[in-house]
Amino acid sequence: METRASKKRTATIQPPFVLVPKRQRVVLEQFPDLNFPDCQPIQKLQRRKNPNLNKSPLTSTISLLPNSNLDKPVCNKSNAKREHQQIIEPYVSDISDYLRTIEVKRRPAVDYMDNVQRCITTNMRGTLVDWLVEVADEYELLPETLHLAVSYIDRFLSIQSVNRSKVQLIGVSAMLIASKYEEITPPKAVDFCQITDNTYALQEVLEMEALILKSLNYEMGSPNVTTFLKRVVAIVSENRKTSNLQFEYLCNYLADLSLLDYECIKFLPSVVAASVIFLAKFILRPRVHPWTLCLYESLGYQSDDLEECVTILHDLYLSRRVASLKAVRDKYKQNKFKCVANLPSLPELPSRYFEEVHG
Repeated sequence: METRASKKRTATIQPPFVLVPKRQRVVLEQFPDLNFPDCQPIQKLQRRKNPNLNKSPLTSTISLLPNSNLDKPVCNKSNAKREHQQIIEPYVSDISDYLRTIEVKRRPAVDYMDNVQRCITTNMRGTLVDWLVEVADEYELLPETLHLAVSYIDRFLSIQSVNRSKVQLIGVSAMLIASKYEEITPPKAVDFCQITDNTYALQEVLEMEALILKSLNYEMGSPNVTTFLKRVVAIVSENRKTSNLQFEYLCNYLADLSLLDYECIKFLPSVVAASVIFLAKFILRPRVHPWTLCLYESLGYQSDDLEECVTILHDLYLSRRVASLKAVRDKYKQNKFKCVANLPSLPELPSRYFEEVHG
């Protein structure tokens, strides 16, 4: 026979487990708005417990915001996008300034091959990066992971002189760190050992991982080309009023090509991103000036600031540079990437495109 106390305990016992919905990775632009319908019962419960909640400064401030509908669910994508823009707009300039500051502080030395390294060459670096493209494709890693890993490699090689026998070890260890930083479910260290045909033992990978982290002073967050490219592609797509997958894949292709060439290290990631946009627009519409007043105001670069970088990217696209490296080119010849590596391009860039900004 159960007592009233035991019945009360039984009624309050929580189930042994709660099913948690599978987490999905989202980027900053995809974070949902603050108007969660599911939050309304919680808000009402809090008001019952604390009648003064509505009198708090935060609540009063929110109630004064224009077009504030925090208690109403978003009805469609258009409303959600508009609300999202209202939320992030005050911070866009500050975020941009911060990223531009960090990209200068955490860039690799532009001449480390001449001043630091004695046993490795630019060709060996290019071969390593080309192989890492295949590794990232094998494990279906994010583009941000690949670019971050290459950034770690260049920053590490700017500080530490290494033997050529350690080059691949540095590559997989940097990719391991970048995976842990960017991926929800990163590959394990043993996976990176296996992908090198067990050339390196697990302990070697872990020791190199620790050495890279220590050399970089554990400063792992670093804006790269993809960081800036996301925002610029969004601006261009907004101007077109429609999403253009071919344009986005072409930008990703050019960004990945920039990783192969050691000469691109001398350009800041924001410059490479702007140059990628410039060249992608030129390839798709060569008769139209690629650089607009909107892009200049958004990125702060005149077209003549981009000339050298755009020229190098154009040579990479036409296989005039590092032609022997095939992984990136083969990847973007696939149908799932709209075969952007096969798109034709004029052999020369008109000099008039680098003379002034056109609105």
